[in-house]
Amino acid sequence: MTHRIYNFNAGPAALPLPVLEKIRDELLDYRGSGMSILEVSHRSKWFDDVINEAVERTRRLLGLGTEFRVLFVQGGASLQFCMIPMNLALEGRPVNYVNTGTWSTKAIKEARIQGLDVRVVASSEDRNFSYIPRDFDVDEDAAYLHFTSNNTIKGTQWHTFPDAGDVPLVSDMSSDIMSRPLDPKPFGLIYAGAQKNIGPSGTAMVIVREDMLERVPQDIPTMLKYTTFAEKNSMFNTPACFVIYTINAVLQWLEDEIGGLAEMEKRNRRKAAMLYDFLDASDFYQGTASPESRSLMNVTFRLPDETLEQRFVEEALAEGLGGLKGHRSVGGCRASIYNATGLEAVEALVSFMKEFERKA
Repeated sequence: MTHRIYNFNAGPAALPLPVLEKIRDELLDYRGSGMSILEVSHRSKWFDDVINEAVERTRRLLGLGTEFRVLFVQGGASLQFCMIPMNLALEGRPVNYVNTGTWSTKAIKEARIQGLDVRVVASSEDRNFSYIPRDFDVDEDAAYLHFTSNNTIKGTQWHTFPDAGDVPLVSDMSSDIMSRPLDPKPFGLIYAGAQKNIGPSGTAMVIVREDMLERVPQDIPTMLKYTTFAEKNSMFNTPACFVIYTINAVLQWLEDEIGGLAEMEKRNRRKAAMLYDFLDASDFYQGTASPESRSLMNVTFRLPDETLEQRFVEEALAEGLGGLKGHRSVGGCRASIYNATGLEAVEALVSFMKEFERKA
């Protein structure tokens, strides 16, 4: 058996072991084709089945009605920052954003580049993005309200989504998609870079409501139109085939082995509670997110000084606990405990943290 560590990377992140084993077992001969999934044509029935299965599994897991389309768009979530205002803005109407940190800031910047009336209706910048804003007003005539559902860098998460009335919600769910059930009805568009919770890097899953597609202007480049992807089942050009294949395998694992998103949420809450309870009981480690806004996916914390933090990350890796260094923009430490990171990984981390504190 190959040596594997407990993987707490923020993205590209841990994949379920059964998925990796499935990829390994099918890699040289995919479903009797005599070819690897890396080699088959995206116009073949083999890949046609893969992408259609991925779409249908997404529909079942999230409870999507027929009014939603599931797309796979290369370029990750970062490309979506510009595609969303390019496709969904409406003439003479503002676009609303909530700023909860780095990824929201980048999305706001891309909308402003296009000369739109961008209104930041709420922000947590006043407390270093350590919390999720609660009470704020949305422009009634806004084309959409954009927010980032989970903030990997600051370790905060929306536990209840904002109420924007009739204004469609648009959300970057890169780091918590498929981690819990949700009501899709208020959303005009949901997007997620695959590499955090549903697959490897290289594409974004985009879930868009049909009425949003009616907004898409004709005078934008073909490959930047959602309609291009919707009309061709994400295969106008060659898609990220291996990424979509892996996403389908992860979704199958969620359905067949986990039992759906309600069960996945229970597991995620249990993992997060174990780690946060330990942090709260310690005078040595200090969580950085406000308790009411803490993420179930990314647990951020500090040690008494940066020298200890560096030693902590190095010694943790030596003990088979990887990816615990905080984002370069903020420092500190971070344990990303996405769906694929099991309870045993968190138990091992807490055990190590106790011993490290005892020896420090």
